[in-house]
Amino acid sequence: MFPPDSDYRDERLSESDTRSKLIDPALRLRGWTEAHIRREETAGAIDIVDGRGKRRRGRTDYTLRVRVTPDAQPVAVALLEAKKNQLPPDHGLEQARLYADSKRLNVPFVFSSNGYFWVMFDRSTGLTSEPRPMSEFPTPEELRARYEAMMGFRLDSPAARPLLVRYPGGEGTRRYYQDAAIRATLEKLARDATQEKPGRALLTLATGAGKTFIAVQLLKRVADAGQLRRALFICDRDELRQQALAAFTNVFGTDAAEVKRNPDGSNHAKNARIHIATYQTLDVGNEDGTANFLLEHYPENYFSHIIIDECHRSAWGKWSQVLLRNPDAVQIGLTATPRQLKLPEKTAGALEDEAITADNIRHFGEPVYEYDLAQGIEDGYLAACEVVRAQVDIDETGLSIDQILALKPVDAITGRPLSREELEELYEKTSFEDRIMLPDRVKAMCADLFQRLLETGGPEQKTVIFCVRDAHAQAVAREMGNLYAEWCRENGQAPKEYYAFKCTAASGGNDQLADLRGSSNSHFVATTVDLLTTGVDVPCLRNVVFFRYVQSPIAFYQMVGRGTRIDLASDKLMFRVYDYTDASRLFGEAFLTRYTRPEGSKEGEPGDEEGPGPDNPQPPPQPIPQVEGVSVLVRPAGRLVVAQVDGQEKLIPIEEYKERLSERLVQAAPDLEHFRRAWVHPDERRQLVDHLVRSGYSPKVVQVVEEMTDYDLYDVLAALGYGMNPLTRLQRAGAFGYKHRDWMGTMPRRTAATVLAIANQFSRSGTEALESPQIFNVPEVVRAGGLPALKELGEPREVLRQTKERMFEA
Repeated sequence: MFPPDSDYRDERLSESDTRSKLIDPALRLRGWTEAHIRREETAGAIDIVDGRGKRRRGRTDYTLRVRVTPDAQPVAVALLEAKKNQLPPDHGLEQARLYADSKRLNVPFVFSSNGYFWVMFDRSTGLTSEPRPMSEFPTPEELRARYEAMMGFRLDSPAARPLLVRYPGGEGTRRYYQDAAIRATLEKLARDATQEKPGRALLTLATGAGKTFIAVQLLKRVADAGQLRRALFICDRDELRQQALAAFTNVFGTDAAEVKRNPDGSNHAKNARIHIATYQTLDVGNEDGTANFLLEHYPENYFSHIIIDECHRSAWGKWSQVLLRNPDAVQIGLTATPRQLKLPEKTAGALEDEAITADNIRHFGEPVYEYDLAQGIEDGYLAACEVVRAQVDIDETGLSIDQILALKPVDAITGRPLSREELEELYEKTSFEDRIMLPDRVKAMCADLFQRLLETGGPEQKTVIFCVRDAHAQAVAREMGNLYAEWCRENGQAPKEYYAFKCTAASGGNDQLADLRGSSNSHFVATTVDLLTTGVDVPCLRNVVFFRYVQSPIAFYQMVGRGTRIDLASDKLMFRVYDYTDASRLFGEAFLTRYTRPEGSKEGEPGDEEGPGPDNPQPPPQPIPQVEGVSVLVRPAGRLVVAQVDGQEKLIPIEEYKERLSERLVQAAPDLEHFRRAWVHPDERRQLVDHLVRSGYSPKVVQVVEEMTDYDLYDVLAALGYGMNPLTRLQRAGAFGYKHRDWMGTMPRRTAATVLAIANQFSRSGTEALESPQIFNVPEVVRAGGLPALKELGEPREVLRQTKERMFEA
């Protein structure tokens, strides 16, 4: 085989030039037009520039899509990875395979090409083809036939009709993984329909990834395909119902309504096509639920489609009647919890998680699509996560009954002295603040946390502290408020109202959620038990704190999920997990999906991770021992970040993360000069950063966690990999003026002033500012002389190139 004739055969081309000069023309000859090719761009990392968030360029993946009719939504079937024309055609195949699977783009075929030859990996067979010339690249018709054979249905069949419905308002609002999740679901439902099986699908996406958007778009496309009769969207909290109602009415209008009982006893959603309910409104919230509302207003097979939000929250108790009474309905489960958890300890909460997971897998099947926290961070859609661990000494050693008795314990409510017998019945290790209250422990932990807040931006950061029980939440809120008041007094500052407040079901915490979310002058620290564990959006939340022991991996992931959203309005790009109870051990474990329920336990019985609330009432009152005079020491126990390692979500110490990132950087660019040369060429720079990110280690994570957002990524990486003394963007731009005074002295005065004005833009936006075509429209550059002044020296593009190269000279 010989490569096709080409004017570029002996020329070294970059990846982008290989694509534009070799691959794109060859694809067009095989019938692939722009209508068939989609550039899927990730959000990209975020920099803070002049006090505002600015995104860097994200990763771009090229998908090949087939179209059944000119008006139909194109369906992605393949990923195409382009490599430099001097590399083997399969050079990028392994990388591309990672991004084609069910955790990325969800396409069955992966191509890699150097512009002359191509190779293809088929996910269904696991086979990789031999290199073949571009003149033999599969046509859209040939790839469609392969896709249909693999999927088991034809794209022009009724079962596949929702796949061909366009997004309302176009594709500009969806993210690549949301489209992949929607396609994966519709493909699974089309296969089920073709095989005459009930439609079932399970989706696993990290909190903040937009599961509600996916649910709305799924039902809209099914409805527009003429296959929706009535749909039920069910969740487990009023706050989540209101969020969902807003999203559905934005697309369906009055066809969407919340399920609730009107004053006359009728169903408020009776005439709607989309019913949005909570378990509680259907009277199936727990084992004691009567299901009266469900049975009264919804006969069997009333719904054609049911979506269960946060399906991991359920234990297949009373609420399962919703599914069992609609066996013919398409049923879709949504969850933010990882599909597999290797349970490190067989606690009651962990065993309950196993049961829920096994039930979900048995009912819905294996997830059709997964998108985890680490991937969301890598793509720039979710906030970077730093984990700060601390150890409380008495939690490690425990307190003996004799030690407690020596401190004269009393009932925290009545003040009555407690006997040894009462203590022995109540007390066990790690039951602090649950069965025994230690005010000194609360004070020590709060003091440590408050000091950490002072060191990372000040006390007025939106923070959620997860506590053991309502009384513990009250004590923590009181202590954090006292620490803040004292700090304000010492610093001559007027304290803001409602600094710390209890936000639990027992205290009517819903009333203050709006202030936690929206107010910038009050409600900074919320102490809770379980009210904020799921679904409630607080984008500005910067800290998630564990003062309680967590046994349930599901509960842990839901708690952490409160911090994952990026919020540009408050410049929130990362969040911290402060872990005082080793809860973060539950990050990223693999998990069992089959479980046999212990004999004697009830199906649907809530695990002990559920806090007090209307669906999980407090047990009968017991004495609450309170012990004062205990010496408590809180010690630092390390800083870690969440990362993807070999496709798995892992928790890695920051120093180890930086070491691994440095190793991969030096492998790609052996010394500082190689790195500098790559950095000043946009294609090579993007390829270098993409290589680091795809290997699981993001420079942006280091930049944010080490609080280097005033530095260009060039300096972050140069310091990390080559020991260079980093300069901030402002320092580097300032140094340019005196380092290159002689060079600018050879220029006309206006030209030199313009070059200096261009260099000053680096202080605001970094490397990419020097490559922006809009740089000549910046007022400072225009005032100095602008484009006409550069033309006095020759080709403006060449002057820009030299300016950029000199910016990074030692």
